[in-house]
Amino acid sequence: MKDKQIEKLIQAERMRQKKVINLIASENMVSKDVLTALGSELTNKYAEGYPGKRYYGGNEIIDKVESLAQTRALKLFGLDTEKWAVNVQPLSGSPANLAVYLALVPQGGKVMGMSLDHGGHLTHGHKVSASGKFWAQVPYGISKETEMLDFDAIKEIAVREKPAIIVAGFTAYPRIIDFKKFREIADAVGAYLMVDMSHFAGLVAGHAYPSPFEYADVVTTTTHKTLRGPRGAMIFAKKDTRDLPKLIDKAVFPGLQGGPHENQIAAVAVALKEADSGAYRKYAGQIVKNTKAFSDELMKLGWRIVSGGTDTHLILMDVWLGGKGIGGKEASDRLEKAGIIVNKNAIPFDTRPPADPSGIRLGTAEETTKGKKEKDFVKIARKIDEVLRMK
Repeated sequence: MKDKQIEKLIQAERMRQKKVINLIASENMVSKDVLTALGSELTNKYAEGYPGKRYYGGNEIIDKVESLAQTRALKLFGLDTEKWAVNVQPLSGSPANLAVYLALVPQGGKVMGMSLDHGGHLTHGHKVSASGKFWAQVPYGISKETEMLDFDAIKEIAVREKPAIIVAGFTAYPRIIDFKKFREIADAVGAYLMVDMSHFAGLVAGHAYPSPFEYADVVTTTTHKTLRGPRGAMIFAKKDTRDLPKLIDKAVFPGLQGGPHENQIAAVAVALKEADSGAYRKYAGQIVKNTKAFSDELMKLGWRIVSGGTDTHLILMDVWLGGKGIGGKEASDRLEKAGIIVNKNAIPFDTRPPADPSGIRLGTAEETTKGKKEKDFVKIARKIDEVLRMK
């Protein structure tokens, strides 16, 4: 590069990523092919609109790129093209979720989503997000006794509040979601069912987590977590008499975005092809094995794991009440000094402030990409225990 300052910073970040143990649940490492697509000449092209319906000329090749990404997305998740459509233009997960609400929920209407402090995402209707400013959140959470979803309570809330849409999905909930029960609740109150599978999309693709497509009307996902692609997002919409794909396409463009990032879309297409393989399915299965071994060892060492374990790629660890009286911020800082990267995270019914909550969130996707197995995560658990017990 001619710009030596940026080149030096890129090299420094590359080295940082190689030398640390990265346990951020929302991060992963992409392949060289994904990076090549991201840095390609496709970044030069403006392509407002959709394949075959652009507002600029010169999009013959771009149309093929975007169409290929759509074809690969539907194939990866085993979807019938007569029943499902996919929009691959959202720039990230937050605008993807906003696009669904813009398409399907009247302004001021009710979005029923998991509360942030119980493991939901900001864009599931939290008040500091646009999703909570233009729409009214109806929050649901988990049982205080089991720390798992309480479907009787969720149904009671839905019947009382009658939301326009119910969002099933999480950013810090370590268990499998019963999509059938969510479908039954949505049907009982006449709501759309949206599944945000951003965190577990790669596990669904790798047959290591139940698929939501049998039950959902709309499925959103980022592409950069367990799916191991570039930063981006997709929206899958069921084709029925309500014409959901058309409504969502209009919400993405021109509703929220202008020209799509076609280099990003090409990189998504590369990642989708990589995920449609036996090697990737083995990888997804290894993620779950690693996380269970990791969780089990932490509990053996005396740490409290929220809900008593995990079914996915992430663990929510209580370092305050169930630990040694360490705040999440201090735990995160200590671990980073030891070369282990995590994020501080609230636990359900947390009494500590968000800036220094009671927990940390741990994920295994990136270190599994690096080749680590169960025995390696046992060692990582012991290292975490050693660092956090130090006076």
